[in-house]
Amino acid sequence: MKQMILMLGAALLSTSAAAVDGRWAGERCSAIMPSEAEIDLIERDFSAFKARRINTRRGLFRAPASVEIPVWFHVISQGSLPDQGNVPMDQIDDQMVVLNDAYAGTPFVFTLEGVTRTTNPVWYANPDAAKSSLRVGGAETLNIYSANPSGGVLGYATLPWGYSANPDADGVVVLYSSLPGGSAAPYNEGDTGTHEVGHWLGLYHTFQGGCRGAGDSVDDTPFERSPAYGCPVGRDSCKGPRKPGDDPVDNFMDYVDDFCMIRFTLDQSERMDAMHAQYRTP
Repeated sequence: MKQMILMLGAALLSTSAAAVDGRWAGERCSAIMPSEAEIDLIERDFSAFKARRINTRRGLFRAPASVEIPVWFHVISQGSLPDQGNVPMDQIDDQMVVLNDAYAGTPFVFTLEGVTRTTNPVWYANPDAAKSSLRVGGAETLNIYSANPSGGVLGYATLPWGYSANPDADGVVVLYSSLPGGSAAPYNEGDTGTHEVGHWLGLYHTFQGGCRGAGDSVDDTPFERSPAYGCPVGRDSCKGPRKPGDDPVDNFMDYVDDFCMIRFTLDQSERMDAMHAQYRTP
């Protein structure tokens, strides 16, 4: 059952979203990726986990729409108006539709359990400061915080292997105007949320590692030298016979405009499933 918790604090002004000629001009994602040495340890542990699942005949891939992820949505604003971050309920509902559409075909279904509303100008600019007070549930619960993070960023997320060390920090942060119908064009169709939830479920960016090494640790996404912006279909930034295929610019884990993001690959879905089983299944 959806519950509404209203939490009110002092209201002051904060910085506004960065835009140039009506187009969002800030950073696409500021999720902190692990170092190469950390990735090596994470991936070795992940491989061992998958091997154990095979040995116990539990399998690696659960059926589509078989895993329900409870969602708490925390609206952090600097005032009572939508352009002060107080997004209306219909935008939150639309964001949930976008998430479930994007993850159709994966094991995951997202169910909105509750919404909190907090007016706090400090948290509005620094939503991480709100997490210890607002966060609900355990590793299995997705907490989404909409705010206006300082530094001009659309969103960021924690990765699943970090939960045990700092559970209060866990969750996804999105710019309030990136929700469907918001003002952060061309990133206002809700796929900032889709992208950040991908990190929360264990995906790297498609351009992780550039043209070398293991890339994003997913076999069916072509290597990509750097983030793609706009919608540069046909771009091939890692050339040569050992790096076949155009850049995956239609993938939710790139930096392209929202309309250009349309898919996860099968191997990404399988990785998210196994990561969820390892880190987010009670």
